[in-house]
Amino acid sequence: MIPTRRAVLPLLGAIPLVRFPAETIPRAKETRLLFGGDIMLSRAVARFAHERRDPASPLRDVAPMFAAADIAFANLESPFSDRGRTMDQGMVFKAEPDMIAGLELAGIDVVSTANNHVRDCGGHGIEYTLQWLEKHGIAAAGTGLTEDAAHAGAVLERNGTKFGFLGYTYDQTNGNHPDLDDRVAMLEIPQMRADVASLLERADVVIVSMHAGIEYAVKPHPQQVTFARAAIDAGARVVVGHHPHVVQPWERYRNGVIYYSLGNLVFDQFQRAETQRGALGQVVFAGHNLERAEMIPVNIVKTVPRVAAAAAGA
Repeated sequence: MIPTRRAVLPLLGAIPLVRFPAETIPRAKETRLLFGGDIMLSRAVARFAHERRDPASPLRDVAPMFAAADIAFANLESPFSDRGRTMDQGMVFKAEPDMIAGLELAGIDVVSTANNHVRDCGGHGIEYTLQWLEKHGIAAAGTGLTEDAAHAGAVLERNGTKFGFLGYTYDQTNGNHPDLDDRVAMLEIPQMRADVASLLERADVVIVSMHAGIEYAVKPHPQQVTFARAAIDAGARVVVGHHPHVVQPWERYRNGVIYYSLGNLVFDQFQRAETQRGALGQVVFAGHNLERAEMIPVNIVKTVPRVAAAAAGA
């Protein structure tokens, strides 16, 4: 039986663990946020899931942990679409509608849809993905049905604290489009600063999703560092990075935390051992005070993530 969001799940240990100094404010109820990396629900991921006759299978093993968090987040690397043929190979991704079952099973609350594959199914894919997510109770950040909506962010309230999410990508064409769609938020620091300031009028805490970096690089690119630190300087408390497909370092920066890349969560990149290892970022807030942060390793076995044995046993 999968625990509900209110179930008590002990924090899985991971090293290092950062504790933030308590602020001199009345003690608020803790809120735990869990962040995952790239989720790609096309190609071999979908093929294996349908062979198992279980479209939720890619996230089944980690679903209890995600479902027990107060807010669960990940990067959705493949748009949903009800048009066109099944994408079984290649670099154009399309998630069949039934593959949303894994996100539902894991209780994913919000995803970033701003990444280089966002337009793989064209304009219809952007629109269908947003509508399909909304129909299943999942918020989206980084794209919208209008340009303003793409920059407005998503706000979720837990334990009396409002958490706002924004998403940005370094690229939106995937080499397939000569133009830019203004319904996708790009990695532009001045616009991000304005978005954070605007969102802080509606939310107590802002989290920024960053799709950037060099694939398979184990260290963050200067573009990642500059953008992520600018987001914290602008008022965000957490920056969650993805795109490199491998885990990169994380850091405490001023009064926030930056996960430069959490690597893959659900993916079919079998050629490299490092792409079969990912991480989860976990942060705990008491009200708007960031108290603890950690990184939890995961292993990916035939596209299915599992919490690494060392972390599970801690």
